[in-house]
Amino acid sequence: MKRSMALVLAAATVFTTAPAATAEPGSLVFGDCPEDVAEPYPDMRCAELNVPLDYSDPDGEQVRLLVSKVPARKPEARRGSLVVNPGGPGGPGVPFAGGLASRLPAPVRDSYDLIGFDTRNSGHSTPITCVEPKTYWQPPLPDPDSPAAREANWQRAKQYADGCAARAGNYLPHLTTPNNARDLDRIRAALGERRISFLGYSYGTYLGAVYGEMFGRRVDRMILDSSVNPDPSQVWYGNNLAQDVAAQRRLDDFFAWVAQHDAHFGLSTDPAQVRAAWRGVRDQLREAPHGPLGPAEYLGITFDALYSDSRWQPLAEAIAEFRLRGNDEQLVGMVEHKDAAAETSNAIYTAVECADAPWPDSKAEWERDSARMATRYPFAAWYNSWTVAPCRTWHAPSRSPVRITGAGLPPILMFNSEHDAATPYRGALRMHRSLPSSVLVTERDAGQHGVWALAGNAEADRIGTDYLTTGALPSGDVDVPGHPLPDPSTPETRTLELR
Repeated sequence: MKRSMALVLAAATVFTTAPAATAEPGSLVFGDCPEDVAEPYPDMRCAELNVPLDYSDPDGEQVRLLVSKVPARKPEARRGSLVVNPGGPGGPGVPFAGGLASRLPAPVRDSYDLIGFDTRNSGHSTPITCVEPKTYWQPPLPDPDSPAAREANWQRAKQYADGCAARAGNYLPHLTTPNNARDLDRIRAALGERRISFLGYSYGTYLGAVYGEMFGRRVDRMILDSSVNPDPSQVWYGNNLAQDVAAQRRLDDFFAWVAQHDAHFGLSTDPAQVRAAWRGVRDQLREAPHGPLGPAEYLGITFDALYSDSRWQPLAEAIAEFRLRGNDEQLVGMVEHKDAAAETSNAIYTAVECADAPWPDSKAEWERDSARMATRYPFAAWYNSWTVAPCRTWHAPSRSPVRITGAGLPPILMFNSEHDAATPYRGALRMHRSLPSSVLVTERDAGQHGVWALAGNAEADRIGTDYLTTGALPSGDVDVPGHPLPDPSTPETRTLELR
């Protein structure tokens, strides 16, 4: 699940006017991809598909989706299409599929056409924005934890909700997970597939589960990795509160890792002292921001680092530079300056979560819950709340979440790390119970957000590869040891990440 929150990836989306092949209903004609996709992924082909804005009016206004394909490397061994979703909601799926293609195990790439798509109104799929990013997101933003900044944060939340209504109001009622599932089934039909296989990460697990509930007979094989809690009472307000608990624990894992590598970072061999150093930076920024770097940006940088341990070393080095040598260059360089693409992802993240389920409309209830979480899990409690606060005054109806039963679904494979900060493990257990045909692979003593083909866990990768290529599943749930944590003494390896 994206925090900013943000699933999504290593590749940025830049909007261009480069044409993609158009498609008639029932078929996709793949041709050149938009320039920003074609340049890093020259083997990828793209097509456009029109889907109804409102499925109750299928012949009315249409939304254009961008769909991508990387063909199976061995056509004679091809067994179907594997559609991937990186999460979010709002993570551009086309560039993610391009990056994932080089990481998938060879037998999977040989056997499947890898299909990506930007969900409606994201990426290149009729994109929307809610605000002017250069002004609304101009850092430093108000301190999330400061009572003195509370009203300013509420005003920002209302401004964002109002901006969405003004700029994209006709789309908002239709930006829901069920509609994303309907779009997915339109893609299936346009691919000419009777059934599709699906690989969903983070929010993509919820999309996959909803698709399975709505179109179960059209599912071939499905991997759900880093699962959202699908309990209707937890979608989405409860899921965001649950992140506060998991993020606090994962932050402690980070402090312990930094302490273990004190020879490299020099902050302390004691995790408590590393925590004190981290807090010291935060407190200095509360006294006076360093250019665009204030406490809100520092919390966001830290939160994002908890999604992937490949981000730990740069963060720890930046904290050490700031705290020990008074050098803010590295931390300031990590501040995100949102462009139109990032704002589009944020708009879709907000819109889908706001419309998918009810949210509290009382400031008092919202603040009470945030304060309660902050007493035990102070790291991200308020920061996380402000991320979704526009939902309190959202200008589109909220719906009752889809109840996931898994009825009639074929065997499904799930992955989750034990200490995942973005999609906490308890939520994966709830998803597992909701899908009776599922088998859960747990990566123990690890917290990577995204396990299969992303974490570098050979045993997890083997299990997923066997399932996709042969249908074989373990006879029951499986625990696998966590992948090795980074070693600061060795060169960094670039990885494809969920955010």
